Amino acid sequence: SPRWLVFISVHLSFETSSSNTMEMFILDIIKEANKDRWITLLCFSFFQDPCDNFRCKRGKTCKLDEDNKPGCVCQQPSECPPSVNEFDHVCGTDNKTYDTSCELFATKCNLEGTKKGHRLHLDYTGSCKVIPSCEDSELVQFPLRMRDWLKNVLLQLYEHDVVTPGFLTPKQHFRVKKIFESERRLHAGDHSVELLAQDFEKNYNMYIYPVHWQFAQLDQHPSDRFLSHSELAPLRVPLVPMEHCTSRFFQECDADKDKQVSFKEWTSCFGIKNEQTRSIHKIFQCQ
Repeated sequence: SPRWLVFISVHLSFETSSSNTMEMFILDIIKEANKDRWITLLCFSFFQDPCDNFRCKRGKTCKLDEDNKPGCVCQQPSECPPSVNEFDHVCGTDNKTYDTSCELFATKCNLEGTKKGHRLHLDYTGSCKVIPSCEDSELVQFPLRMRDWLKNVLLQLYEHDVVTPGFLTPKQHFRVKKIFESERRLHAGDHSVELLAQDFEKNYNMYIYPVHWQFAQLDQHPSDRFLSHSELAPLRVPLVPMEHCTSRFFQECDADKDKQVSFKEWTSCFGIKNEQTRSIHKIFQCQ
C-alpha cells in the first residue's frame, strides 16, 4: 500500500468551536485515514483569511479575487458603520456633512477618475458650519499663536517623557530639554499677539526646533520633504473649526501653488530664517 501524506488545514471559529469538538474531528480523520495503517500526520495548521493582514488605504476594502489573492477595491458608503454620535461627523471640501470619515473616503474612492473625486478631501471634523473669512490682519497673527502652540506641545510631551519614557526619542528629549530648562522661555498661557511677537524676537532659537519637528512628524507618507494635503490633514483638520484662518494659512504657505508645502515654504510661513532650513537633515535624523 502507498504511504499517505496527510495535510490538515482547518478554519477555526473561536466563538463556536470547542477544543473537544475539534479533537474529535481530528481523531475521526486519522481513524479514517489509518485503514491502511500507513499514515504520517504532517501538519495541522489554522487557516487565516488572506485579507486579515492586508492593508488598504482609506476608502478601500480588501477583497479576494478568483485566485483567492487579496486586493483592494472601493468600499461602498452604505457598508460603513454608522456614526455613534455627532463627533463622528466630518465636513468635506464639497461643504457636505458626511456621517463618518469612512463614508467620505468611500465616496471619494467611488469617484476616482473624476474632477469631483480629485477635489474631495476631508476639510475638518464635525458637521459643516459657516467658517468666517480670514482677514489679512488675522492671518498675520495666526503663525504667532501656532508657533507658541507647537512649542508648548513639545514641552508637554517632554514632561510626559520624563515620567514615562517613549513619548520622545532620546535625541528629541535632549533638544526639548534645553527649551524646558531655559529661564527665558515664555510659559503656556493666553498671551497677547504683541507679547508672542516680542518673545519670538527675543527667544527666536527656542522656536526653530518645534517648527522643524512638526514638519518632520507630518512628512511620513512618503518622507520626501514635501507635505501633501493628506499629510497636512492630522494637523489641519482638527484646527479648522477652532481657528478660522487655518485653511487660508496653509493655502498661503503653498507659495508656488503646486498643491504641496515644501520644507522651505513651511519654515517661511512660520518666520524661520533661510539659514536655519539647511539643518533639516539633522531634524529628520532626530525622528
